[in-house]
Amino acid sequence: MEYIGYIAAVLTTASFLPQVIHTIKVKDTSSISLTMYTLFLIGTLCWLAYGVVLESVPIIVANAITVSLSGVIFSIKLKNVMAGRG
Repeated sequence: MEYIGYIAAVLTTASFLPQVIHTIKVKDTSSISLTMYTLFLIGTLCWLAYGVVLESVPIIVANAITVSLSGVIFSIKLKNVMAGRG
């Protein structure tokens, strides 16, 4: 049954790639909620910690990558907010 975890990990993690690529290209984050990404990033970090405690490779890998990808968007959004560009 662990293969279902791997499939879920690949699909949910890959879903962030288009947004990350788009955000890097256009640098426009005005339509992205800082509150949502803050909560999402904290939640994903909690899932990562949970995966470490369980020693679950699919949970660890998926959430480590997701933290990295969403962290890119979060960083660009935060930079834009600090610069007054929302």
